[in-house]
Amino acid sequence: MRTPLADILNATRGSMIVSCQALPGEPLYDEERSIMPYMALAAREAGCRCIRTSSVRDIAAVRSATGLPCIGLIKRVYEGYDSYITPTMREVDELAAAEADVIALDCTHRARGDGSSIEDFLRDIRRKYPGIPLMADISTLEEGIRAWECGADLVGTTMSGYTPYSPRLDGPDYDLAAGLVKALPVPVIAEGRIHYPDQAVKMLRLGVHAVVVGGAITRPLEIAQRFYQAIRNA
Repeated sequence: MRTPLADILNATRGSMIVSCQALPGEPLYDEERSIMPYMALAAREAGCRCIRTSSVRDIAAVRSATGLPCIGLIKRVYEGYDSYITPTMREVDELAAAEADVIALDCTHRARGDGSSIEDFLRDIRRKYPGIPLMADISTLEEGIRAWECGADLVGTTMSGYTPYSPRLDGPDYDLAAGLVKALPVPVIAEGRIHYPDQAVKMLRLGVHAVVVGGAITRPLEIAQRFYQAIRNA
């Protein structure tokens, strides 16, 4: 049974959502069993009340282990298309069947695997699954406003720096977060390159509803790489 969005928002307001993801080819990905429930359990013990995770397998495993609601997504690449976070109705159907509490999807200007516009895509999702909340992963203020106008319940800064027209930054996109907070009546979720606690605190002081932290907590390869890069550059 899905957790109502209002309950998720109450639990995460002014706090942190931990992203627990591992894809094939990454050190923490295991074909036989999901490692992510252990990451999610550690996050829950630290105080986390919502997990963002990818794949049907990990949604089921994380929920079973922790009892926490999940923002679910599926990363799938379609040849010739750049959008890869829940890019078509195929992935939405899978996430709906897995009872993801919130479905996250790419709402950037980039081409989708089914060729649909974001307006058409969100409209079709709303018609098919009217009760499932949607989180729009965007990279610019314009994309965030458009996603809200198309019916997104949450807007996240997830894709800033991952589209060719958004700024390349070493740290979080504070300007985008601040602009979205001012422009939108729906909760803004700060996500992307939040590597240190002070960065999360700064985002919350800008007025975002919550911050998503992933790589700094649940991706040991990325953590180790940052240390080695700093040492090499010292």
